[in-house]
Amino acid sequence: MKAVSRWAALLVAAVLFLLPFYLLLRNGLATPEEISSPDWSFFPSSPHWENLGALFASDDVPLARSLLNSTLVAVLQTAGQLLLCSLAGYGLARIPYRHSKKVLYAVIATLMIPTSVTFVPSFVVVSSLGWISDLRGLIIPGLFSAFTTFLFRQYFLDFPAELEEAGRIDGLSRWGVFWRIVAPNSRGFFAALGVINFIGSWNAFLWPLIIAQDPSSWTVQVALSGLLTSQNPKTNLLFLAAAISILPIVLLFVFLQRYLVRGVTESGLKG
Repeated sequence: MKAVSRWAALLVAAVLFLLPFYLLLRNGLATPEEISSPDWSFFPSSPHWENLGALFASDDVPLARSLLNSTLVAVLQTAGQLLLCSLAGYGLARIPYRHSKKVLYAVIATLMIPTSVTFVPSFVVVSSLGWISDLRGLIIPGLFSAFTTFLFRQYFLDFPAELEEAGRIDGLSRWGVFWRIVAPNSRGFFAALGVINFIGSWNAFLWPLIIAQDPSSWTVQVALSGLLTSQNPKTNLLFLAAAISILPIVLLFVFLQRYLVRGVTESGLKG
C-alpha cells in the first residue's frame, strides 16, 4: 500500500511538472484561433510545424541571433565565475592573511545589497566604456559573484588539508596545489556551481534588457519580451519560442541534476 501511494504521489508530481511543457508545445504548434478557441483539444488536429520556420524568419525578433548571444553570455560568464570565484574562495579559506576576515565580511555584505540598486552605477560604467549593445557589457559585469565565492570558500574549508600538505611536501606552490590537487578533486562541486550559474545567466532578463538596446545584441529572454510587445504579437510563436528557450536548460538539468544535489550537500550549507 505504501508503494502504491508513493507511485501515485510521483505520478501527480510528474503531471504537474510536465503540464507547462505540454502547454508550450501544444500552443506553439497551434494557430492563434485554436489557442483562444472555447473548444479545447488535447493537441491540434494538424500540428503546424511551419510555425517553427515562421518563428526564425520573423523580422520582429532575431531569435537565432539571440540564442547564440545567450549561449555565449552564459558559457563565458559561467567559466569566468568558476575561475575567479574559485580562486577567491580558496584564498579566503586557505591562505593566511590578517585581513582575510574583513575581506570575507565585505564579500558577504555585498550580498545584502539589492541587485537593482547597482544597476545605475553599473550602467554608467558600462556606458562610459562604450559597451552598450555589446556582448562585453553583458558578460564582463557578471564574471564575479560574491555568492559563488562564498560557496567555494565554504567548500574549501572542508577540503582535506592532508592532500594539500602532501603537495607542498612534493614541492608544489600554492598555485600548483590548487591546480593539480584541489581543482581536480573538486570537479563535482565545480560542475554543480557551473550548472547553477549557467541557468542564472541564461535566464537573466533585467540587465540584458538595459544593456542590449540593439536587436543584434539581444539575449533570448529579451527576444521573448520583444515577441510579446511587437506590433503584431502572435501567441503561438511566443509559446513556441518559450519552449525553444527553455530546452537547453531542461537538457542541462536532466543530464547534470546529480551535480545540483551534490553541490548542496558539499557546500557547507547543510541543514
